[in-house]
Amino acid sequence: MPDPQLVLAARVQAALSAAFGPSYADADPVIRPSQFADLQANVALPLAKKLGRKPRDVADEIVKNLDTADVVSDVQVSGPGFINLTLSDAWIAAEAQRALEDERLAVPAAERPQKVVVEYSSPNVAKEMHVGHLRTTIVGDAIARILAFLGHDVVRDNHVGDWGTPFGMLIEHLLDLGEDAAARDDSSVSDLTAFYQAAREKFDGDEEFADRSRRRVVALQAGDAETLRLWNVLVDVSKRYFNAVYGRLGVTLTDDDIKGESFYNDLLAPTVRELEDKGIAVISDGALCAFPPGFKGREGEPLPVIIRKSDGGYNYSTTDLATIRYRVDTEHVDRMIYVVGAPQSLHFQMVFAVARMAGWLNDEVQADHAQIGNVLGTDGKILRTRAGGTVKLAELLDEAVERAGTVFDEIQHDEPFDDETRAAIVRDVGMGAVKYADLSVARDSEYVFDFDRMISFHGKTGPYLQYAAARIRSIFRKGGVSVEDATGPITLGHPAERALALELLGFGAVLKQAGDTAEPHRLASYIYAVADAYTTFYENCPVLKAPDEQTKASRLALCAATLRTLETGLHLLGVPTPERM
Repeated sequence: MPDPQLVLAARVQAALSAAFGPSYADADPVIRPSQFADLQANVALPLAKKLGRKPRDVADEIVKNLDTADVVSDVQVSGPGFINLTLSDAWIAAEAQRALEDERLAVPAAERPQKVVVEYSSPNVAKEMHVGHLRTTIVGDAIARILAFLGHDVVRDNHVGDWGTPFGMLIEHLLDLGEDAAARDDSSVSDLTAFYQAAREKFDGDEEFADRSRRRVVALQAGDAETLRLWNVLVDVSKRYFNAVYGRLGVTLTDDDIKGESFYNDLLAPTVRELEDKGIAVISDGALCAFPPGFKGREGEPLPVIIRKSDGGYNYSTTDLATIRYRVDTEHVDRMIYVVGAPQSLHFQMVFAVARMAGWLNDEVQADHAQIGNVLGTDGKILRTRAGGTVKLAELLDEAVERAGTVFDEIQHDEPFDDETRAAIVRDVGMGAVKYADLSVARDSEYVFDFDRMISFHGKTGPYLQYAAARIRSIFRKGGVSVEDATGPITLGHPAERALALELLGFGAVLKQAGDTAEPHRLASYIYAVADAYTTFYENCPVLKAPDEQTKASRLALCAATLRTLETGLHLLGVPTPERM
């Protein structure tokens, strides 16, 4: 699906070359939306300074050499040299028709597909997921979906915390209580939070237990068979719980996507040796450290990345460096996207800098920290329970569905629903509300978690978009026409038809931008704009009662193109779309 801005940019660049010579062919045509036309080329103003001419004269020269007859219906130079471009209705209709007829909505696959690792969710074993995992899970899954749709080879990576010193105390506490405390069905997970807290309390207050726990860590790291079996008991219970939450959220992560910290355990020592051999890691105050250039403390002293602690143990930085090395040397990835909280920004900057020093990251291999902002309560503070504790994710999702049911029952419906159908729709509405509220905000921004706002069927919300799609399907049911049979041809007469068709043409460009920047909120905003344009169309352009069959066929085709764009976009965001609401 061609983006009108890109199409016109190419035409203006050709005109620049023809008017002023080939050296100007790569100049930015500065195509922007215009209040006087569809788009505006503002290149004449900056170019006039280079040419030593008046901007309006430059604009006139560009227009003389501009070949846009098949795309643009009107070209006007205004003000000091703005070139206003009004797209042809016929061109807009033809491109919308092409999108309708293409299974990918005319969205091209990436010209140079990459192998991309998207690391997201990453909860800790033996701990219940909390609201802090909500954004990393939802945003990461949307990024993975978008990149896969664009044709990239996406590797989903759930880098769970399943290794390290806490497991010594967890295993010893498990032995004290008996294995059945963690080996029951999924309902035992709620006990695992208390299980972890009890283990920590014993570790802090019972020296004999702490000594046993430290010895158990040594046995775990040495690969003791019985210790590993007990460790797997905790891992397996946690996996069942993770999968239950992912299933409710409609997240695409599976057990096969888990490469926890334990996966890289055997790679830590070789990674450290390579850093030493390359002269990057040096001893400082008894610890093995790297000092990437440009990072300094408050007093101006170089900041270290500790790669091996003074006691010989490894840490998160070691694991992250081993992970990068593995992804480059073994998985041969082109890009890594870490969907992790914004507070870890400095950590990743420094780890990436060390990886570049080692040659693992370079011009061919890119690493991005997709920073995630905090979730706030309506009081503007970090979202917590009334008692001040961490909000459990499962409880949050339960409340979302409950509140969605209340709101759903208050609105009018075109048709009755049986209890099973209602329950399924309400689940989708609840999950869609939570997910879209998150994804509609720039991922590095904080946002307020407000049930009343996010579950509304009005405004920029998931339920509003779900209802927009369901309303289109209702039109087809009432008309006795299948979506697949709505083939047009598309013609544009009413301004609302034109505005909707033009909005649909932006889908491919928005997807590419969202994938390039790992920013799903760009797609979320676009989908809302499509739904908003459709609402105006719906209110002004009768479909089933159109004045003639040709107009009816065209408007049904516009409805079909809109529906497919909405449902595809929402699917890429991980938001479900009920057929009826």
